[in-house]
Amino acid sequence: MTHLWVRAEQRDNEERVGLSPEGAATLIEAGIKVTVEESQSRCTPIQGYINAGCNIAPANTWPSAPLDAIIFGLKELPEDGAPLPHKHIMFGHAFKGQPAGQRLLRRFIEGGGTLYDLEYLVDKTGYRVAAFGYWAGYAGAAVALKCWAAQQRGKMAEAVGTYPNAANLVADLKNDLMNVQAMPSALVIGALGRVGAGASNLCAKMGITTTKWDIPETASGGPFPEVLEHDIFFNCILASPGTPVFVPKTAKMITRQLTVICDIACDPDSNFSPIKVYDRTTNWNQPALRVHDDPPLDVTAIDNLPSMLPNESSLDYAEQLLPSLLGLNDLSSGVWGRAQSTYLKHTEKI
Repeated sequence: MTHLWVRAEQRDNEERVGLSPEGAATLIEAGIKVTVEESQSRCTPIQGYINAGCNIAPANTWPSAPLDAIIFGLKELPEDGAPLPHKHIMFGHAFKGQPAGQRLLRRFIEGGGTLYDLEYLVDKTGYRVAAFGYWAGYAGAAVALKCWAAQQRGKMAEAVGTYPNAANLVADLKNDLMNVQAMPSALVIGALGRVGAGASNLCAKMGITTTKWDIPETASGGPFPEVLEHDIFFNCILASPGTPVFVPKTAKMITRQLTVICDIACDPDSNFSPIKVYDRTTNWNQPALRVHDDPPLDVTAIDNLPSMLPNESSLDYAEQLLPSLLGLNDLSSGVWGRAQSTYLKHTEKI
C-alpha cells in the first residue's frame, strides 16, 4: 500500500500545508495510507486529519518513518547533513546550482532516497501542475508596497507576519499607505503567469498604476531602461538559462526612479538571476535589504511569501496538487516519472 507521510514544517514562519483534511480523506478512500505529523504551527488543525481517518504521528518523526513511506512537506529540511533514504516530495531548490541545493542532493545520494521536487511536477507540456504562485505574487506585492511606504517616511520596512485572510492584509496595507502624497508606479515582468497575476491584482486593488510585461516585451534580451523608470519593479519570472538581465549591477549608481525591487521569484544565488544588485534573500523580520543609500534602493526577496496568507494559499495549492497525489501508486510515469527523471539528471554528475 502506498503510504504518504505529511511532515510538520520545521522552518520559522511556515504555516502552510500541501494536503487538506478533505484531500486526505480522498486519498484514503483511494487506498493510500496517510500519516500526518502533529504541528504547533500548521494553519489546519490536526483534528481535521483525525476526522478524515489519517494516522497521527508526533512532530518531526519522519526520519524514523517506514522506508517505503513517501515524505511530503513544502519547505526545506533541517541542514544536519544526515543521509536521506526516503522518497521526499518538497520544494528542494536544488536544480539550479544553488549551494544549499547541492548539499541536499548529496544527502539523497548518500541515503539512496529520491527528491520529487514540487517545482518540477509538470504535465506533458511542461506546465506545472500545482503552484503557490498567485499568492506569492499577491503577498510579495504587499511587502513591496510596505517597503515603499516605509521609504516615504524615511525608514526601512518593519517585520511582516501572517494574516488570517487577504482582506486583513489589504486593510493593513491601506493603513501603511494612508498618508503618502501620491501612489507609486509599478512594472510587473511575468504578468501573464500565476505570480504576475497575483502581484498585478494586489496592485490594482490598491490603486497602483501598473505596467504589465511578459515574453513579447522582454524577447529582445535587453537592456531594459524602462525598469528604472518605475518606482517599484516586480520580477515574477523564475531564473533559468537564457533569462535576460532586468536589473544590472550598474542600476544602483545611475539615475533612476526605481527605489524598490521585489524579486518574488527569489533566486539570488542562481547564476541565471535577472537581478544583479543583491546576493541574498530577505526574511520576515527584515523584509528589505538596502543595496544603495542615496537615492535609496531596497530589495525584498522572501522565499516563502504565500505563508503570509497560509489558509488561502494552502487550500488553493492542495486542490491543485490532489489529482497528482492520487497517482502516487505509480512513481515511474506521468508527473512523478518526469520528476524522477529530473532528479536523476541533476544527480548523475555529482
